[in-house]
Amino acid sequence: MRGATSDSSEEPLINSRNPDVIVRNDKIKKTNWRSRPLFKTFHLREYSMMQRKSDRPASEELSKWAESLDNLLSSKCGITVFRVFMKSEYCEEYVEFWVACEEFRKIKSRAKRRSRAKQLYEEFVREDSPKEINLDFHTKESVLQCLLFPSRSSLKAAQNRVYYLMEHNSYRRFLESDLYHELCKFVEGER
Repeated sequence: MRGATSDSSEEPLINSRNPDVIVRNDKIKKTNWRSRPLFKTFHLREYSMMQRKSDRPASEELSKWAESLDNLLSSKCGITVFRVFMKSEYCEEYVEFWVACEEFRKIKSRAKRRSRAKQLYEEFVREDSPKEINLDFHTKESVLQCLLFPSRSSLKAAQNRVYYLMEHNSYRRFLESDLYHELCKFVEGER
């Protein structure tokens, strides 16, 4: 066995049935979700982003996030935190598509709008695309028809469908998530 050393028992082994259990030196150590890379990454990147007081959400803003998805998505910090949550649920493409549609509506040049509409179709709408979102047949067809002469509202039906899916599924889980509650505690502790 090439490269095997007597110190190989020092490496932690992850239990394949339960990833929250690590075996090290024949001792079992239980971990929790906070030790997972996604949460650590959130703390490192997103909390460091909030080091300046102006970048941190105020407790009033956090309570507004709980009122509606609109309030959450109208906040730059809210979109960032929601995107991290959606990534943990393996559906971040919904937030990315929604944000891309918002940016698409601001494009004034017809040529740029046409190019961007094709990019969004290829990335999010086309069947078997890398970040395919769950849209019904009629919505996909309406987006495909709008590719020839896209207007600012061409993707509105698809964006509304994605908003509906986020509002009725992911948003509720976000408000109940440990991530949201930890952020609330973090902000309350800073007062």
